[in-house]
Amino acid sequence: TQRFGINVFKVKEIIPCPSLSQLPDAHPYVCGVAHLRGQTIPVLDLARAIGMGRGKPGPESLVIVTEFSRSTHGLLVSQVEKIINMSWDKVMPPPAGSGRTSYLTAITQVDNELIEVIDVEMVLDEVTPADTQVSDETLDKSSALAGRSIEVLVVDDSSVARNQIKQALEQVGVTCHMAKDGKDALEFLQTFANEGIPISQRFQLIISDIEMPEMDGATLCREIRRDESLKELYVLLHSSLSGNFNRDVVADAGANEFLPKYNPDDLAQAVLERAGTAN
Repeated sequence: TQRFGINVFKVKEIIPCPSLSQLPDAHPYVCGVAHLRGQTIPVLDLARAIGMGRGKPGPESLVIVTEFSRSTHGLLVSQVEKIINMSWDKVMPPPAGSGRTSYLTAITQVDNELIEVIDVEMVLDEVTPADTQVSDETLDKSSALAGRSIEVLVVDDSSVARNQIKQALEQVGVTCHMAKDGKDALEFLQTFANEGIPISQRFQLIISDIEMPEMDGATLCREIRRDESLKELYVLLHSSLSGNFNRDVVADAGANEFLPKYNPDDLAQAVLERAGTAN
């Protein structure tokens, strides 16, 4: 009786649940492995993962095939009702009292019904935790900037994604400030600017997700470019959605760079290269 949502841009296809091959000693959330057109993908029981009972693998159920952070997974669900077009300003952060492990990244309303948007990245991180360790080669590169103050603002609605970025960048001497969405980030930056602090000197770059509630990353970038006190900031859009779609978004929004999630070395090197140029 309860409906949830996920970002449709991360959905590749929706199919009847295929026959699943079982894996010995698999994670409890993993129902099995599906073989789709020459590709093998793990299928996760989404209901069980978020503490809402258990799914029932079989032809009466559906699998949402998704692409997150350079990998493909299947999500077992009981049904898929419809696709809804909704602007990001109609998508709100989850209530503050919902806790850090609520598996929600946002909420919205459809036909006067509350729809909870699932933080799929949190679910995937529990099954296959992302590697946040940067390589020795990248650590060696960071030594050239030792002693310099490198500060970045990380903007992401997923607490898991924020922590992954923070853990990787702290290894190379970067100080991370956090914002949970574009609106939060813009207010944070404008507070500094209103105090007369040269903002582009304080922050070497802004690392922002694209898909976020209240204000998405592309809108944040446009607002930064329109603000005389902020427009010189270097903006890197960082998304679990890859491909030409995001590169078009980057160009349209006026961002400086796009980087697909999530590779700690790629991210750390992008920050170090920017810090070296900025200094």
